[in-house]
Amino acid sequence: MITWMQRHKKYLIITIWISTIAFVGAGFVGWGQYSYGDKAGAVAKVGNIEISMGELQKSYSALYNQYNKVFQGNFDEERAKSFGLKAQALKQLTNQALILNLAASYDLEVSDAELLAEIKTQDYFFKDGLFNKNIYKEVLSRNNLSIKDYEKALKKDLLIKKTLQFLPVKTNDKESEIFNTIMNISDKINYKVLSSEEIPIDTSDKLLKPFWETRQQNFMGEVSYNISFIKQEKLSNNFDETKIREYYLENKTHFKDKDGKVLALADATKSILEELNAKATKDLALRTYIAYKKDKLSPEIKPIALTVSESNNPYNSDVLEKIASTSPTSPFLKPILFNSEYYVFKLNNINPAKVKTFEESKKDVLSLYVKETKRAKLLKLARDSVNTFNGRTTDFITSTSKEKLDGLSEDQTGEFVIQLFSQQQKRGYISLKDGQIVLYNILDQKLLENAKNNQDDLIMKIKSTMFNEGLIKNLQSKYKSEIFIQGL
Repeated sequence: MITWMQRHKKYLIITIWISTIAFVGAGFVGWGQYSYGDKAGAVAKVGNIEISMGELQKSYSALYNQYNKVFQGNFDEERAKSFGLKAQALKQLTNQALILNLAASYDLEVSDAELLAEIKTQDYFFKDGLFNKNIYKEVLSRNNLSIKDYEKALKKDLLIKKTLQFLPVKTNDKESEIFNTIMNISDKINYKVLSSEEIPIDTSDKLLKPFWETRQQNFMGEVSYNISFIKQEKLSNNFDETKIREYYLENKTHFKDKDGKVLALADATKSILEELNAKATKDLALRTYIAYKKDKLSPEIKPIALTVSESNNPYNSDVLEKIASTSPTSPFLKPILFNSEYYVFKLNNINPAKVKTFEESKKDVLSLYVKETKRAKLLKLARDSVNTFNGRTTDFITSTSKEKLDGLSEDQTGEFVIQLFSQQQKRGYISLKDGQIVLYNILDQKLLENAKNNQDDLIMKIKSTMFNEGLIKNLQSKYKSEIFIQGL
């Protein structure tokens, strides 16, 4: 039995791992240009549910962010394309739509009371341990979400959960016994850690330049933008008492003390003047924007020319992102607030990225060359020594062992142990995310006795995933799916 499990545990662990992937999901990352069919307002329709481009963008963004975390910030659009991330995002949404069609067929709904109860469980809307409506609005506003859109999305998620809850999945004692057996397989191993730090590398130009020549397109300069801008500094106008009083009466709730009580007019005057001047500044900036766009600027207003890029950006990343969103056919940006002043930007020209020369890219080339060369030599060392090495010997360990192994950190130990129990070879090597390689030799194996692990949650995830897959296949035959977007 143990021998069979050792031989097949790779597939058991993979099955467990796959089952932890979320069934449904949903943020925002840039999107390319695509063609549509006759449904310009939607990218797909499943049964009676239409899927919008906005929903597709959010689903894609959520997936992109998940992969980026897995790749420790080294995920990019090229990898996303190779993984078919956009198609994955659409599949998530069509799966959700199938469940929503099922919910509609049973007249299932999420009430306002259920929605409010869910919102009040989300602690990022809390203040002093209690839900705070003002913080709720502020958090959503800061994340460019309207209350209407947020609550609509949340209602959809709650409806999907409610629908699936009507289809319960249970575990039984036999399943728990099987999983306990799997999780209590233990190995006694001999292992050795190989590190690339000990490998010498020749970094002379003689070797570095040919390496660069085969990868020139990976070392590009940056895109820059020739722009003109007009800065509208913050106004400091004086307003008469009538204007101040009118504004106060219309906007009392803006002016509160630390206890949340509305301030008297006299105490709020300073803040009122600040808001009035901020409004006047924005209004003037908008008038300037319109005049600039119509080529009717006053002679005394002289736009300032500037070239901006990622490395030469006097503003911030958000402003640069907005400048990058302009085009020769739509070169103007509405006033942008930056450091309490409004800026009106016009794009004059885009300077595309160019391949860097060897000297310009040498620093980056050197880093990549060293990394790849050390990696190749380390792999060769591992292959050459895997059958003859002699290292440290452990006690019996399981796939859930938490004790740190000598020469490895806790995180590295966890990563190594998980991979170890998915291997089929008695001897071999395992590559860690940080570049180190661990050689291993399984000396002995046994099943631990009287060790009981509660695996019900894990079993539930696996069974739920299998059930959900079957449910989706059944619903696909029931509800027609139409895809109106091309290029995925």
